Amino acid sequence: MQHPTPDAAPLVLEGVGLTLPSAAGPVEILRGVDMAVAAGERVAVIGPSGSGKSSLLAVAAGLERPTSGAVRLFGQDLARLNEDGRARLRRTRVSLVFQAFHLLPNMTAEENVAAPLEIAGVAGAGRIARDWLERVGLKARGLHYPHQLSGGEQQRVALARALAARPSLLFADEPTGNLDGHNAAIVADMMFELIAQTGAALVMVTHDPRLAARADRQVRMAEGVASA
Repeated sequence: MQHPTPDAAPLVLEGVGLTLPSAAGPVEILRGVDMAVAAGERVAVIGPSGSGKSSLLAVAAGLERPTSGAVRLFGQDLARLNEDGRARLRRTRVSLVFQAFHLLPNMTAEENVAAPLEIAGVAGAGRIARDWLERVGLKARGLHYPHQLSGGEQQRVALARALAARPSLLFADEPTGNLDGHNAAIVADMMFELIAQTGAALVMVTHDPRLAARADRQVRMAEGVASA
């Protein structure tokens, strides 16, 4: 197993390709993608639907194995790690926020935030969860279940859950895509404020040009190819 160096870039992609089978034959989703993200950098991945944005994020996060090329998270080549190793790296250094909130329906907001911390063996998971719910303005909603929360509130719980583990890199796939303009602005403001406080790097897929403009730079996807 490779050991990451302290100054290793959070994310490096080199010549990454992804080809998936289909009824009509193999489909090339990603083609020779090169991309690097520095510590604390905020990168927006933009482009039309079907251009490979979400696939790029899935490959970068180790959720999907590339067909070619290399993906390194914090200096570790994901191809050299088994599924347990990739999951361990994600659990300790990486968090994800999705367009669909992915909250567990039978758990309260507090329990949803605390669950990953408890799985990781973090002491005081409940206290940390309550602190992060307060940070996202939901101190009074900790004992509510997802169905008792609005869409904006659910995404704020998901954001608290993602950042409570103090990740070094946050992947966000259309984090405001299911929200109206008012709630989208609230979630965006909170996300950028909180990652600034934690120092995490951000790789964010978005269709929203206003959200993309808040990133340090943009990477445009078109037919599986990435360009600055």
